[in-house]
Amino acid sequence: MTKKILFLSVLLHSAAYADISIPEPIKVPPGHHPVLTSHAKGEQIYQCALNKGVYHWQIQAPDAQLFDEQNQIIGKHYEGPVWEYKEGSRVQGKIINRVDMSPNKAITWLLVEIVSHKGNGLFSKTSFINRVNTLGGLAPTTGCDGNHLGQEKRVDYSADYIFYQPD
Repeated sequence: MTKKILFLSVLLHSAAYADISIPEPIKVPPGHHPVLTSHAKGEQIYQCALNKGVYHWQIQAPDAQLFDEQNQIIGKHYEGPVWEYKEGSRVQGKIINRVDMSPNKAITWLLVEIVSHKGNGLFSKTSFINRVNTLGGLAPTTGCDGNHLGQEKRVDYSADYIFYQPD
């Protein structure tokens, strides 16, 4: 009974986000349907690096909590990139494509393909993820030089993640 209630809750939650317009370059291939959309709040972690004589802030990892519509924590998103659901199932993905929807205001929207699964649960059959509705998270524009090499900075961000499974 608990599994049926969870499944129904996930379906209803996903339906609430059905109106999100996904740009063509990051659309999930046919044969997949959304099973969960969650809101993420956290930080993008950057490190001051030197590449070909130029100092720049290089992305290291996300560090975020995933929330449901009632603002309850349902999982986390961290280095890998990995998304972990509250019951322990988790997925690791690789970025397939990106769209810059708000240049100079927010990190890119993404299409992520899942490359590995761990555990049984909601994410065990996840095949793709979209990152949409981003806010913040851009690399710092100053403060990376020879005196700060290797230093980390955390930048606040939020986004919605849509998780898909095969039909």
